[in-house]
Amino acid sequence: MDRTKVQFDFLLHRDFKGDYDDEIERMGGRLYRIRRQNPLDPRYWHALDSFFAEHHYDVVHAQLDCLSAEPLAVAERHGAVVRVAHSHNSDQDKDLKYPIKMLCKPFIARYATHLFACGERAGSWMFGHNDFTVIKNCIDVGSYAFDADVREAARGMLGIGRETLVVGHVGRFNEVKNHAFILEVFAALLSRRPGSRLLLVGDGPLREEIECRASALGIRRSVDFLGVRPDIPSLMQAMDCFLMPSLYEGLPMVLVEAQASGLPCLISDAIPGDCDIAPNLVERVALSESPESWSSRIERLAAEPNDRAAGARDVAEAGFDAKGVAAQLQDFYLSAKAGASDE
Repeated sequence: MDRTKVQFDFLLHRDFKGDYDDEIERMGGRLYRIRRQNPLDPRYWHALDSFFAEHHYDVVHAQLDCLSAEPLAVAERHGAVVRVAHSHNSDQDKDLKYPIKMLCKPFIARYATHLFACGERAGSWMFGHNDFTVIKNCIDVGSYAFDADVREAARGMLGIGRETLVVGHVGRFNEVKNHAFILEVFAALLSRRPGSRLLLVGDGPLREEIECRASALGIRRSVDFLGVRPDIPSLMQAMDCFLMPSLYEGLPMVLVEAQASGLPCLISDAIPGDCDIAPNLVERVALSESPESWSSRIERLAAEPNDRAAGARDVAEAGFDAKGVAAQLQDFYLSAKAGASDE
């Protein structure tokens, strides 16, 4: 975006440093932090009120899914003329916060002036019968375009031979990503293809548990826990199949990235159909099917002829390139603000 016209600041509910903090500040953005979000706590409402009383914004864009109504309501009281709620999921974890989220969700449309979603299913689930606009999750497509030299270098860095079958997953270690099932699928694959490798990229609360599970299954030496990495495009080049048996998703950006790199993707049938971008790269499997069934599909997908270089072109043509979506958002912010000011 043209940062002389649009500048992002971020209001966070966490006190620890995030992965993008340095980049945001380099680009002129400011980071503000308040207490953890709890709509039942008067202290949270007071913190929001104090913040928006001290900082005026024409546009407030909430990326908080079911809990977006709270900051938007306070922002409205303090003069924000454009208030966006953005849905990125088609369900929520059934944890202790779930009842609170379901109580708050119906209020979103009352306080938002515009409703955005990453896909049709995410929008319908979050906003019901209210009209919403799909804003595609986007990436820098060119950085994911397949390159045989990058693939060879990435495999060399990981100590992986040219003929080794490599399955990969990129995602936070939490329940929805279903890492335990990933291990079961890979264990079944390893029984037929003993030299195979599994790359797990990311971190999260369940990582230690999943590492212990890999050891219990006797496959730990074949699984690479790579943590949070800045070189996701290169790691995807090294993979032969992307595995994503999520319990639910909105429109996961990592799946867009995998298709841009030309990777065959084996995913759960709980992931929305609007994730299918590049022809013939995505195959869905029911979570009720056995790990053996999933693993046999991995072998077949990895063996099928595939022009990996075509993935980036297909993803760009489908409108998922960052430049196009950034221009779309910039135009929206400027025109929505101008329109609201004229009213």
